[in-house]
Amino acid sequence: MSEQEKIVIATGRRKTAIARAVIRKGSGRVRINGTPVELIPIEVARIKIMEPLLLLGKKIRESIDIDVKVSGGGFMSQAEACRMAIARGLVSFFSDLQEIAKIFREYDRTMLSGDPRGTEPEKWMRYSARRFRQKSYR
Repeated sequence: MSEQEKIVIATGRRKTAIARAVIRKGSGRVRINGTPVELIPIEVARIKIMEPLLLLGKKIRESIDIDVKVSGGGFMSQAEACRMAIARGLVSFFSDLQEIAKIFREYDRTMLSGDPRGTEPEKWMRYSARRFRQKSYR
């Protein structure tokens, strides 16, 4: 091969979900754990995953293939981890277009930088992190 194919691997994390996206030139296929994104049953999660691609437009969207492997967390934190991995991958894949990162940052800062919040650990002698036992003598 005279010309090497450009491949970008990007990661995204949200709570305990971790997503790894592989972006390469292609025909516009987006797969999450081997499933096409159009077949994801939860509509809110599907829209959340597709946000970076919808912001860029049809011409860029149809010129690349994206394969995402995601594990851990719930379905919504997995969707947000996929969204972050896709956005970071697109910024590094199209590094010559500086306005892509600017578009993502103006739309939502957590597309590129992430959200540091997590769950609070459970304390001893309690049912959850903050809940105490209820008193019945009053």
